[in-house]
Amino acid sequence: MWIIWADLLLTDGEKGMPCFTAMKFLFVHQNFPGQYLHLARHLAANPAHQVVCLTQRHDADLPGVKKFVYRPARQPQKGTHHYLRDAELGVLNAQAVARVALDLRSSGFTPDVMLGHNGWGEIWYLKDVFPRSPLIGYFEFFYQAEGADVGFAPGEELIFDTLPRIRTKNFGNLLGLEAADWGQCPTWWQKSTYPSRYHGKLQTVHEGINTDLVRPDTRARVRLPSLELSPSDEVITYVARNLEPYRGFPSFMRSLPRVLDARPGARVLIVGGDDVSYGTRLQNGQTYQQQLLDELGDSLDLSRVHFLGKVPYSMFLTILQISSVHVYLTYPFVLSWSMLEAMSAGCLVIGSRTAPVQEVIRDGENGWLVDMFNPEEISLKIIEALAEPQDVIQLRKNARQTIVDRYDLNRVCLPAQMEFLQGVV
Repeated sequence: MWIIWADLLLTDGEKGMPCFTAMKFLFVHQNFPGQYLHLARHLAANPAHQVVCLTQRHDADLPGVKKFVYRPARQPQKGTHHYLRDAELGVLNAQAVARVALDLRSSGFTPDVMLGHNGWGEIWYLKDVFPRSPLIGYFEFFYQAEGADVGFAPGEELIFDTLPRIRTKNFGNLLGLEAADWGQCPTWWQKSTYPSRYHGKLQTVHEGINTDLVRPDTRARVRLPSLELSPSDEVITYVARNLEPYRGFPSFMRSLPRVLDARPGARVLIVGGDDVSYGTRLQNGQTYQQQLLDELGDSLDLSRVHFLGKVPYSMFLTILQISSVHVYLTYPFVLSWSMLEAMSAGCLVIGSRTAPVQEVIRDGENGWLVDMFNPEEISLKIIEALAEPQDVIQLRKNARQTIVDRYDLNRVCLPAQMEFLQGVV
């Protein structure tokens, strides 16, 4: 198998990025493209390659990528021990992926490299179908009873059942680590959650932020019913996949009454759904949004707080571009792309003083850090940012420069991913 360098075959002017001739790539991700958007798109742009993806999404279409949809034969049984429900679903996913992979092998397709997210079990049996094809697993988080999300919230009481449940929850992590030849972790802290004996096969390679697209824009405008907002307005932004405690939603909401009282012209834009991505749901069936609205009652001026739900990516970027201050809070858990995108857009980010955030934000240099369980501290920082916007201009510039230097898609992260692939080959 021959490898040539970008000096001979350039793509989008990205000098020094390794390229490969006529290779077959297999991506596996139930929500493809997911973390593989940029890499799969880059590889598929070369017509000499064959790029195939296995996914559960019918709408997972990328130019040049041949899609195969898989479905688990059934859902986990209701009687399955609650420690093992995730493991059973992982096995069902892995079996379904293996069936499609067997069909691919029968059709004559054998990948030169396989890449797949380990989170849902999909990669567990790929090496049984293609034993000679190297497998790169994507590993996001190793569950721990101490030092991460479990027991992090003040006053959280841990029962003994939590400890063996967390240990068993890593069944899929361990099976995936043994199945994969190499692993990819997006941040150093996330890699550090894995047992040290596996660190030799885990590489820290972030997917990257397109800083050419995600950048400051003084012309940006967000149009809401009977309202238009621009970068000259006082706009507080908060973004999460879902509005929940793991992403500090309760603390953010509790900080708002003081902020809105102090800054009568401020508006709050909140992006996120009402489901729960991480942690537990409320037992009464309420959403966390409704719970916080009930708790805060008349202390919160809802005429200036705008819940936008889930928005198109283009609108999400515009929201960041008009932001005066962006609040990102998280448990010690998986770091969100949205925080890096906010920094790339030139936002002043007020982030939680937690390990995944501290890997990127240095307090007072490229953002501000706060105790995520202290709404008063959060509100005072927001008020300070709104009251003295000239004082934080350099912080905003430094935030963007951090992303350009460390997480730029085309100049840093995509070349690193291609170099990783080259090393594996």
